[in-house]
Amino acid sequence: MPPLITPPPRTSSLVVDRMHELIRDGVWAVGARIPAEPELVEQFGVGRNTIREAVRALEHSGLLMPRRGDGTYVRSRNVLAAALQRCAPDPEITDLLSTRRALETEAADLAALRASAADVTRLQNKLDAALAAIAAGDLGRYARLDIEFHATIVEISGNRLLIELYEGVGEVMRRTHEAIAAAAVDDGHPDGHREVVAAIAAADPAAARAAVHVYLDLAHEIVR
Repeated sequence: MPPLITPPPRTSSLVVDRMHELIRDGVWAVGARIPAEPELVEQFGVGRNTIREAVRALEHSGLLMPRRGDGTYVRSRNVLAAALQRCAPDPEITDLLSTRRALETEAADLAALRASAADVTRLQNKLDAALAAIAAGDLGRYARLDIEFHATIVEISGNRLLIELYEGVGEVMRRTHEAIAAAAVDDGHPDGHREVVAAIAAADPAAARAAVHVYLDLAHEIVR
């Protein structure tokens, strides 16, 4: 039996894919207004109806949000994060921390098995930058860099589905992370961050998992 012929994708689907790339890569940043319809027509070289169809598709997926009389804005970079915002718009912080524990523990385990020397250097640089922000008293910057540090561990795991899941959870994390990170810094307990880097560098999955538990147990204590 001859193979089935796959029809070419619709033009609107190609535009959706390209717009999604612009959002995912940060060219269209979260919270920013996307170009007006005439600009999009010119940019993509397609008709108005195609642009409208693509924008509606991204609105339905939760990545874009229309504001009457003010244009269309980027709501989220990640389809999963958008779904989480719809299903659990205001999750309990303890639920979020438990979810992080599940994802980051597995990610640290895999990272310890798969990290290259360059990966370890990159992770250490992320941690050094975060600690420098603490030293400078810039807790807002520290919180942002700390999220990048944890996301880097997940990235090093090499598990594409885990990375996608964590990116979705990461957008939810940003709502509360600065307060938790600031309290952790003030608390003075060992936080597990240096330990997780050392464990990944030593290719020790058990130690990496234990280090994740240290800093997330501390976060649970702060919340309680």
